[in-house]
Parts: sequence; C-alpha cells; structure tokens
Amino acid sequence: MEFVIVGFGRVGMRVARILRSEGHELTLVEDDPDKVERARKEGFEVVEGDGAAESVLEEAGITEADAIGALTGDLNTNFSACMLGKHHGLRTVLRIDEDYRQEIFETYAEDVDEIVYPERLGAAGAKTAMLGGDFNVLADLTEELSVASVRIPEDSPVVGERVVKVDLRGEARIYAHGRRDQPMEIPLPQTRIEAGDEVALMARPDDLPAIRAFLRGEEEQAAA
Repeated sequence: MEFVIVGFGRVGMRVARILRSEGHELTLVEDDPDKVERARKEGFEVVEGDGAAESVLEEAGITEADAIGALTGDLNTNFSACMLGKHHGLRTVLRIDEDYRQEIFETYAEDVDEIVYPERLGAAGAKTAMLGGDFNVLADLTEELSVASVRIPEDSPVVGERVVKVDLRGEARIYAHGRRDQPMEIPLPQTRIEAGDEVALMARPDDLPAIRAFLRGEEEQAAA
C-alpha cells in the first residue's frame, strides 16, 4: 500500500519505520529542515513543506495514496491534511496531541476514519497498571503487527465477555476498549464488552479481516 505521513516527529518517525519494515511505500511531509534531513538520512522520501497545503500533499502523492496519517503536534495542520486526504478518497488518521479533551474528540471524530492520541494512551496505561490492569499488552505491539478498531454489534459473540479474556487467533489481542461514543482506554481486568463498544486490536495484517468478521458476528469462529 501507499501512504503519506505528515510529520516526522516521535510518532510519525515510528509509524514510518514500521510501515517501511512491512514493505509499504510512503512519502513523508515535514516543514522542519532538521527533521527533513534526519528523515532523508534514514532513506525516506520527503517533501519539505506545510502539511496543510494541498500543493505540498499533491507533490507527496496524495492523489495516488491509500491513506494519510496526519501525525504532527499541530491539530490544525493535522485536520487540514486529513480533510484534503478525504477529498481525494484516502483513509484518514488524525493525531490529537497532549491537550486532548473530550469536546475535541467529538468535534473531529465524525470527519476522519481514526483518531490517535498517544500521550493520553500512555497516561491511561500508567493508570491501568497501578489499578492492576495488564499494561504489558502494549509491549507486544511489534513491527510485525498492525492495529485496527472494531465497533461491537449486538449479535457479536464477545458481548458479555471480559475484554482481557477475549481469545483471538494467533498473536492477536485487544489492547484498548471504550464504551459507545467514549474514547478508548486500556481495559481493566473486570471490564466486560457491551453492544456498541469499540475495541482496538493488534494482529498480523493477514489475520485482520477474519478477526473483524468474528468480532462483528459475521462468522461463527475466527478465533484460534
């Protein structure tokens, strides 16, 4: 697949490295000369410029790409990049920075395909670990695994199960969970899945379609 990544900071850098290691094609967009130089030294193709500018994104290949990840620390830049990506039919992933607030999530959630907020997930993980939850699940997110989110319908076979006990095929596992229209957090041991909940899972790319079907109740058995 082909991707455009806006931002080569801490988050964008790691995402770019993982995508490249999995054999995907990608182009970076970055306006900081030092980060541009660092990315090029790592062998990435980089377009230097404003990630909110359509001309810059077009130079980066937005008209041919499959998805765009707007991963800078600037929410306005990220949202503009996602809207331009959406205009061109791309899957859009928006990063919200450490100033995450529920109203911000609600404002942007309907306009993009996915929202990521790494700082908040880290804080939620620390809280969960102190309360006795399994924070080590995040350590299993290796370069061989991909992540996805699934909304759980009423007829899903996992409704009523504890999140930490849901058995998915192979190395797949659920690492975050949220009630309807609420942001996701790392689940505590006692948390049970309800209809309308959303779960974030990590799995090998080839396993994702069957796991999604299982969680949605579209096939009888996709678990190992």
